[in-house]
Amino acid sequence: MPIHYARNDEHTVLITIDRPEAKNSLDMYHFRDLAAAWRRFGEDADAWTAIVTGVGQNFMSGADLKTYIPQITALQKQIAAGEVSEIDGCKLSDGTYAVLRNVKLYKPVIAAVNGPCVAGGMEMLGGVDIRIATPNASFGVMEPKRGLFAGGGTTVRLPRQLAFPAAMEFLLTAERFSSERALEVGLVNEIVGEAELLDRAFDWARRINANAPLAVQATKESVLRGLGLPLKDAYKVESGLAQQIFQSEDAKEGPRAFAEKREPRWQGK
Repeated sequence: MPIHYARNDEHTVLITIDRPEAKNSLDMYHFRDLAAAWRRFGEDADAWTAIVTGVGQNFMSGADLKTYIPQITALQKQIAAGEVSEIDGCKLSDGTYAVLRNVKLYKPVIAAVNGPCVAGGMEMLGGVDIRIATPNASFGVMEPKRGLFAGGGTTVRLPRQLAFPAAMEFLLTAERFSSERALEVGLVNEIVGEAELLDRAFDWARRINANAPLAVQATKESVLRGLGLPLKDAYKVESGLAQQIFQSEDAKEGPRAFAEKREPRWQGK
């Protein structure tokens, strides 16, 4: 199965893209399976944090130029007219869901970038919270080089996540950038050796999972929803989420554990 899903006993899910023969590019079926993995993570109450990575020397190189793109291009008029919503039993919406575009997923996601992260890989990276890269990782919004368009969220999210000149450098040149450049402009959190990558990703997950899961998810929700709202409306969202969290069992457990000088036992409710 090209998309692997595994949860450990520390509430962390590892999602692995396993299609090295195609540089971890995705066709209709792999986009469907990756979207299914994200949905499974979102619905799994025992899964608090996810790590996404790739097999071999590639992270994710986006849509398969030999299969997926020709299929989409050939049917573009029908798709635009709303006449086609599936191809070979796969929903077209799975493509954007797989790269976390407009997906209400408030659980933390960590990317362990082990190689080229371009095109659809960059689209998905925009929906990820913590990004760790190896020295041989590279990044690029490559679609314009093929006469295509990055319609999976990159043109919207990247200028919101990086300084404007850096975002436009990625978007307009369609060039590939090193992990060092990605770190310099704030696209990734850190660079670690290839042998350390997954260990470091799981370390980040443990640090996040040490906190109350509902509080963490509400924090991410407040951030993401607030980014698209005027300040006063964002404050209303924040206040509503705060009220929910302060009524939770975990909000009682945290101060109690502090007073008793022990580690909290989070229930996620």
